Amino acid sequence: LAQAILVQASGTTGSFTSHPRLACQEMTARYKKSRHLRGQISNGRGRIGKHRKHPGGCGNSGGQHHHRINFDKYHPGYFGKVGMRNFHLIKHGKVIPAVNVDRLWSLVSEQTRQYYKEKTDKAPVIDVMKAGYMKV
Repeated sequence: LAQAILVQASGTTGSFTSHPRLACQEMTARYKKSRHLRGQISNGRGRIGKHRKHPGGCGNSGGQHHHRINFDKYHPGYFGKVGMRNFHLIKHGKVIPAVNVDRLWSLVSEQTRQYYKEKTDKAPVIDVMKAGYMKV
């Protein structure tokens, strides 16, 4: 410590700041709180509620017991089941592509559109399944 102050006063190196404790980013071991607490019985953690590894349990333990208030408040619906089981659920089996009526004319060619523009007594039959739609 005395050498650091002498070097700074002489001005040979500019690496030291006003106090050697602040000289580097990582704290030096001798300035840490644990060094100061050496010899104290509980190391500043208290004698009664001792500093144990997992005092409330590891992870999500106690969700239905001693941590119930937290789970009910911040994670409602975390426990339990809802609905009916479906074994071998195929999600893409329920997809039904739909097309709106105003887009039906876009499924036929320009030639067909012009033909039925003149013939108003007849209506075209448009196969929407061919275009990949199942619902109109």
